Amino acid sequence: MRVNKRMMAVVMLLLTAIMLSACGEVGKNNGTNGGGAKSTSNNSGTSGSENKGKGQEKLYIPLISKGFQHQFWQAVKQGAEKAAEEYDVQITFEGPETESQVDKQIEMLQAALDKKPDALGLAALDSQAAVQLLEKAKAAGIPVIGFDSGVDSDIPIATAATDNKAAAALAADKMAEYIGGEGEIALIVHDQTSRTGVDRRDGFMEQIKEKYPDIQIVDVQYGGGDQLKSTDLAKAVMQAHPDLKGIFGSNEGSAIGVVNAVNELGKIGKVTIIGFDSGKLQTDAIRHGTMAGAVTQDPIGIGYWTVKAAVMAVRGEAVEQSIDTGFHWYDQSNIDAEDIKPLLYE
Repeated sequence: MRVNKRMMAVVMLLLTAIMLSACGEVGKNNGTNGGGAKSTSNNSGTSGSENKGKGQEKLYIPLISKGFQHQFWQAVKQGAEKAAEEYDVQITFEGPETESQVDKQIEMLQAALDKKPDALGLAALDSQAAVQLLEKAKAAGIPVIGFDSGVDSDIPIATAATDNKAAAALAADKMAEYIGGEGEIALIVHDQTSRTGVDRRDGFMEQIKEKYPDIQIVDVQYGGGDQLKSTDLAKAVMQAHPDLKGIFGSNEGSAIGVVNAVNELGKIGKVTIIGFDSGKLQTDAIRHGTMAGAVTQDPIGIGYWTVKAAVMAVRGEAVEQSIDTGFHWYDQSNIDAEDIKPLLYE
């Protein structure tokens, strides 16, 4: 019996040793640490560009727009999402509640940079306010793509946008055509800080002054792209200038504000309205004859090219500095034409 007990003890010790050795090999093969928990690499503290190309994560490209309140921005987002799916990258798309919230947009830009993205898209509300943060992006090696509205800096590798001065000049030509080349007109502009606001104002005014000496621009007001504020401003302008023959609204909110003001003052058919952009309220106003016509951009193209240019920049490919996404005039005569319908973000 004593011999059997000793043999059993030896056998048990051998079995225990074998089992412990096998567990150690399994732990090494499965990447377990001493506590038995599986170890994983954490990339949250590194920039996306340090990890991409290793098959670990998608490129991350945040897009900071001017806002969300207009259908235009929803169409830009749609184009960006289309490119993100095509190029298999991750994007975010956000903007402040209104296009007057420059400080809010700067906060969003800072938050986006804090996430250390691979590239960044920005539609600046203020062409100068964002420059300091863009300097940080450049120092961190993060390519910046401007969209819709550029900044007063050479930091953005490219800007995907409408040629706003040329588009506004076309709007001025149409205004002159509708009012017979003479009379008093005014402008309701969305802002005087963004590149789009400045270029559309200047493009319209310069064309009028250079080509139509019998047309007088009697007032320029800035409504922040807000319909209610633009309505009040347009009403005040028409009351101050009873002989006014036309008003140019430089973006969706501005143009609809003018439409509302003309309706409220009973001046339909007496004041020609020329708009910019093509949300549903504008297209309805054109179909009903309240607005003469407008210039439409290609917002889906703007969003698409912003993401595409960002991907190209991250890959080290050459990108055109100025990406002209085009513009078109539309009115009752062509609003349902096959080449125009895709550009209307109704």
